[in-house]
Amino acid sequence: MDNQEYRRKIEWLFNQFPVFQKVGDKAYKPTLENTLSLIKLFKVPLQEMRFVHVAGTNGKGTTCSIIASTLQSADLKVGLFTSPHIKDFRERIRVNGLMISETEVVNAVQKIQEAQFDFSPSFFEITWVLALSHFYKQNCDVVVVETGLGGRLDATNVIQPELSVITNIGLDHVAILGNDMVQIAKEKAGIIKTKTPVIVGEYTSETEKVFNEVANKLHSNIYFLPPNSNETTFEKNQRLAFKAVDIFMKDYPEKATIKKKGIKNLYQNTGLLGRNQVYSTSPLIIMDAAHNEMGIERLIEDVQKNTSIKMYGCYMALQMTKIWIKL
Repeated sequence: MDNQEYRRKIEWLFNQFPVFQKVGDKAYKPTLENTLSLIKLFKVPLQEMRFVHVAGTNGKGTTCSIIASTLQSADLKVGLFTSPHIKDFRERIRVNGLMISETEVVNAVQKIQEAQFDFSPSFFEITWVLALSHFYKQNCDVVVVETGLGGRLDATNVIQPELSVITNIGLDHVAILGNDMVQIAKEKAGIIKTKTPVIVGEYTSETEKVFNEVANKLHSNIYFLPPNSNETTFEKNQRLAFKAVDIFMKDYPEKATIKKKGIKNLYQNTGLLGRNQVYSTSPLIIMDAAHNEMGIERLIEDVQKNTSIKMYGCYMALQMTKIWIKL
């Protein structure tokens, strides 16, 4: 594969469509029709695939990665779809830890470029359907999916999962999802499907009511994790992921074993980066993808639990400055 050709396709993908990373909220598509049209183009039979669907304000990527790594430890072939990427676009699409090939990305983008659509699909819509196509071709036993934005109208919400997971609710993307916790919870609850179990990691009395109402209406069993204020953010995500594994693999006899292996091999199995990651020990540099008030608060709490750390700094995008000053 000509690496220059891959770079050209990626550049086109980022610059020709309404890219969320480029133009923010304007890239949000309040419909699933574009995604369904792309799925038809790539001939992906969704009904033949198994999914775990994860939404929430923070912790989605970590939770997805722990679920995927644990299921992989049970000798399943696991697709993993996450966002954003840190260094390489292909980080978003993995099967048992291996990124999609540059050749497959090039061919898929070429197919989009040659298609005759009466609409312009977004960066995320294309990336998601490219991932679906890859997972189907790879004959994955299960695919763990992180939503992009919200839930109800997120491009990923075309699937019928066997399990839905909601990590938490915080104020983020308020121009799209709503400016209070109840409105945002209603959007995230859009991934709950009829007679499909759902797990909620963190909640308030207000958001718990929203999730219960939706689950009851859809005749879906709902599980709320008991709160534990002593846990780090990673431990919260791990407990939620393990509960998901318990439900998805309810008849599997060695769940304790695969959980242990899943955590031990987490980075090898998923390539998870930028989650309270120690990049350097001298000087100490910690990298984290926290991008909203809740995420930054959690990062500060986790770092401060390590009493050996006396001082730290944070580099962030300009739009995050007000949140940082507030905290």
